[in-house]
Amino acid sequence: MAKITTVIDIGSNSMRMVVFKKTSRYAFHLINESKSKVKISEDSYKNDGYLQPVAMQRAFDALKSFLNISKSLKSRKILCVATSALRDAPNKKEFLTKVSKELKLNIKIIDGSREAYYGAVASSNLLGLNSFATLDIGGGSTEIAIIENKNIKEKVSLKIGTVRIEELFLSKDDIDGAKKYIVDILDQHKDIFKDNLEFFSTIAGLGGTSRAIARAIIVKDKYPLDILHNFRFDIKDNQELFINIIEASSKKELKTLGIRKDRFDTIKAGTIIFKIILEYFGTKSVVTSGVGVREGVYLCDILRTSNHKFPSNFNISVRSLLDRFVDDKTQSAYLGNNGRKIFDILQSYHKLDIKYRTLLVIISKLQLVGLSLDFYKSAENNFWFILNGLNYIFTHEEKLLISIVSKFTTKALPKKDDIKKYKDLLPDIQIVQWLNFMMSLNMILNTEYLKVQYEYSLDNDTLNIKSNIDNYLIQDTISKLEAPSNLKVKLI
Repeated sequence: MAKITTVIDIGSNSMRMVVFKKTSRYAFHLINESKSKVKISEDSYKNDGYLQPVAMQRAFDALKSFLNISKSLKSRKILCVATSALRDAPNKKEFLTKVSKELKLNIKIIDGSREAYYGAVASSNLLGLNSFATLDIGGGSTEIAIIENKNIKEKVSLKIGTVRIEELFLSKDDIDGAKKYIVDILDQHKDIFKDNLEFFSTIAGLGGTSRAIARAIIVKDKYPLDILHNFRFDIKDNQELFINIIEASSKKELKTLGIRKDRFDTIKAGTIIFKIILEYFGTKSVVTSGVGVREGVYLCDILRTSNHKFPSNFNISVRSLLDRFVDDKTQSAYLGNNGRKIFDILQSYHKLDIKYRTLLVIISKLQLVGLSLDFYKSAENNFWFILNGLNYIFTHEEKLLISIVSKFTTKALPKKDDIKKYKDLLPDIQIVQWLNFMMSLNMILNTEYLKVQYEYSLDNDTLNIKSNIDNYLIQDTISKLEAPSNLKVKLI
């Protein structure tokens, strides 16, 4: 398996490239992302699907630049897929032959079902949801997949896309025609949809349209995190925004609504498609996905021997951070195990939900990450490393809680003012303080990095910790540790 792999996705509107670097058998991280709005399908839908010479040349030139980047990054494998525009084009062979001959690149044209499958593989592995539907609005087509308990149940490809709708309807100012066309296409698959309506309550929004709308909501609501992946929003709270985008009469209005200029030409068509499909299924909420076809292609490659799924209990985000920033993995494993013991012995005292034990173990394992940049600012480094490094699986609430607890470790307990910027995404301050205390205690007990196997017991308001070493530094530091409630800590 190549350590560095390039994935190129040739869509109807945009061409994108991602470059991933493996850090261990299943873990990886992104080292480059490039995009070019080549619009390879421009004017094709009103010309019986034929790709036009100018659009093909743009796509060829972009591919040439992408390959230069890939080569410079020493990528050993290139996976290139093309979707709706090429698979629908009667003259696609002309473009494929030119690319193969002059750039030595083989493009794999995937059908709509495979495109939906790749999006489903990416979402089921990297979003942290169990049962849901995916919605990927592209330039030429829209893909839907239904996922039940992380297993892909159904895949549907619809001839509905932003460029297609723009050229066939909106360029003629025929919004009603566009709406009828979209519903008619959906009705062609109603037998599949009606048997799986419960999966559409929450939809994972893949692709540029969903991300552009999510970004506008983040701006509108003054959301405290500038993170799109796993951003969740309710449909009923944002109907006005959808309507305003559709009715916007100028680029200035779109900009005011939080739409970026690279989306001005497709966002109205995309929002029409988005709104109609959500209404069709009665969807209540959308979870924005920062991953899609490209990640799906890559995951199918590295997980080809495991049914395109990560092993159970494997967390890609945690493993990637540990691979890159922690030299001694035995220390992080020890801290995780010791954190679990501390949580369990104090369960009757702190009364935290069992889900926080899992988070405490992760916090413990990642606590050495910040040291890789600077010793003196390690706690602050942890906050930013973790907040921006737990790219997959975790909800915003989870990754923020892990980051906050890591930031205040070994210091006085965090107060409400310390976390007020993020209060809407965090649990009660007492929960934050308990996790902070247990993490701080865990780190103090491993001051000498000896991985001591402590024995714990709880006697009324006293946590007794017994060890076979006599350590002045640990004893002295524990005496200064601020604990929640009236808990006392005694090192024997």
